[in-house]
Amino acid sequence: MTVLDRDDPAVALSATAVRVHVLRAAGVSVVLATRADGLPEVLHWGRDVGDVPPADAEDLVLALARAVSPSAVDAPWPLTVLPTEHDGWEGRPAVSGQVAGRPLVPVWRDVVVEQDGQTVTIGARSDEVALRTVLALDDAGVLRVRHALTNTGTDDVEVQALEAVLPVGERAAEVLDLGGRWIRERTPQRRAMTDGVHVRESRRGRTGHDAPTLTVLGTDGFDDATGELWAVHPAWSADSVHRYDRLPEARPLLGAGELLRAGEIVLRTGETFTAPDTVFVWSDAGLDGVSARLHDSLRARPGHPRTPRPVVLNTWEAVYYRQELEPLLALARVAADVGVERFVLDDGWFTGRRADTTALGDWTVDADVWPDGLGPLVAGVRALGMDFGLWFEPETVSLESELARAHPEWFLQVPEHTRTWRHEYVLDLARAEVREHLLDRMSAIIEDLHVDFVKWDQNRDVVQTVHAGRVGLDAHTRGAYAVMDELRRRHPWLEIEACASGGARVDLGVLERTDRVWPSDSNDAMERLPIQRWTELLLPLELIGSHVGPEVSHTTGRHLDLDFRMAVSLFGSAGIETDVTRCSPAELDRLREWTALYKRERGLLHSGRVHHVDLGDPGLDTTVVVAVDRSRALVRVARTVTGPRSLAVPLRVRGLDRARRYRVAPVTGLRVPKGSDVTPTPWIERGSVELSGAVLEDVGVRMIALAPGTALVLEVQAIH
Repeated sequence: MTVLDRDDPAVALSATAVRVHVLRAAGVSVVLATRADGLPEVLHWGRDVGDVPPADAEDLVLALARAVSPSAVDAPWPLTVLPTEHDGWEGRPAVSGQVAGRPLVPVWRDVVVEQDGQTVTIGARSDEVALRTVLALDDAGVLRVRHALTNTGTDDVEVQALEAVLPVGERAAEVLDLGGRWIRERTPQRRAMTDGVHVRESRRGRTGHDAPTLTVLGTDGFDDATGELWAVHPAWSADSVHRYDRLPEARPLLGAGELLRAGEIVLRTGETFTAPDTVFVWSDAGLDGVSARLHDSLRARPGHPRTPRPVVLNTWEAVYYRQELEPLLALARVAADVGVERFVLDDGWFTGRRADTTALGDWTVDADVWPDGLGPLVAGVRALGMDFGLWFEPETVSLESELARAHPEWFLQVPEHTRTWRHEYVLDLARAEVREHLLDRMSAIIEDLHVDFVKWDQNRDVVQTVHAGRVGLDAHTRGAYAVMDELRRRHPWLEIEACASGGARVDLGVLERTDRVWPSDSNDAMERLPIQRWTELLLPLELIGSHVGPEVSHTTGRHLDLDFRMAVSLFGSAGIETDVTRCSPAELDRLREWTALYKRERGLLHSGRVHHVDLGDPGLDTTVVVAVDRSRALVRVARTVTGPRSLAVPLRVRGLDRARRYRVAPVTGLRVPKGSDVTPTPWIERGSVELSGAVLEDVGVRMIALAPGTALVLEVQAIH
């Protein structure tokens, strides 16, 4: 930290004391300037500028001091960490609200800024509220920003917005975020940045199938490997705001936060509202560079999964609601035989559940289907050497249920004012008694059966909510988090998967208390390629559930070869979701080879650096995972549609050590597709080829002319 005490208005602008705080990690710098009469201003967020000694700090503040532009505010003003109209900012205010019918526009004083290593904490007061802001830059170069407001006055304070924003480079020219729908989540959309205030709202009550996930601003023409990018993600599982502001009088701003409804957050004297964390990422290495920082950051968490990610069999697309002990034991026997390590019983096990119209909320084992309880199934699964997992949908309730009849006051929605969705409504998890009821019911089953894994589902958007007379999404979402946290506290061995009718809850808020996400209800491997690729923008492979579905997809009706389905599922937290008792002996042999391949390679897949390579053929989807020490890599090349040329393009592999020599060969465990070439590809026919990392990155090896719906998986091994 450098402290400057100068009277020169060209340096200090509006105060006689300027302090510069510099956060540095992993090639990233965040530089803040603090003046005595206001909140700090972020002078720089991006490439590491190194240490800032006193002389440089003085010149840095001078170099970036604002001039007075024509037809604008008459004096220079700082673009602070929480800009409002009072500062001179005419974009979207980062904080807004009402106090006794007056607009909340804080005039900050008593500003205190403290730095501890890579964390800066800011405290400030106004007449109505106190602010506490934390900016923490982790060892991966990922910055988390958290704001909290406390009512220090005598009147109630309604908080309408509390969003984290940072300035980006003036060269930012394009914006990319994601859209989508059920079974087609995380679809990229890209466009030129334009002037003005641009706000993208999500009002789904959960993260949403169409969630932006990340909003990325980048230099013109950025791609997977190149370009300077600034990205933001709100670590929150309900309504959210993504925004960027590009105004004539200021640097472009990027930000995000929780979307607050009217009257949702009202603070009485002494009460505090803490906004969800907002995550910011800078990279000068394209989209894969953004992902690399996020993946490293997540893998460094204390609660990140450390044990090998098991091969899962989920029963849903095998039996649906047709649950019976003997067929499920038969399914478990075949699953164990092909190498499955975790058996998950999906929807349909609890009292009265024969379709999606009834029984949600009645979390007792159905005695008609399971006269001896689930114990015999669990014992059979464990005797075969597998973990046992169980499906719950704790947040919702069917009108046709004992719980709904006993406690209609527990609804978060008013049935006569709200449409059903999948024949269900939402429970008000802001209520302590609702949380305790769920914890008691779920804990009883988890403890009794020693359930290893819970698939936590949530199958509807949450709209028209009412808690204590107000919209209740914030309190409800925090209540859902609290139940997950308490389940983990009571049952330390338990793992949880975040599922929300597939991929409608993929965010870093829910992943603070879960071990993986289910990115889509589509097990169509062709659809899964882009879904998983764009989920990888935020999450590493070990957090992304990926299952081998049936030959004919449940969601699309498409026929796909088993090897293609296995190749796609391999690059994730892998599993199976089909009736393996119907597989032929040859198919079971191929599944055994595949599970052996996954177990052999999951250490690399779940620790390596992910690269996406554009081979110049829009019909090819290429993913490379390179070991941290660059000694090995796995490459998957999948064809989605026919290419523009007859001659197959060369495969180039990024991320290797350019000076080392590597052997490239098809992996053991998946068949090499025949392809459409009249004569075989020479090096494939020989079985391998040896080349330097430089040649593999710049020149490559000729690919097979793959047919749509086929994939080639290669191992790249350094020659010592």
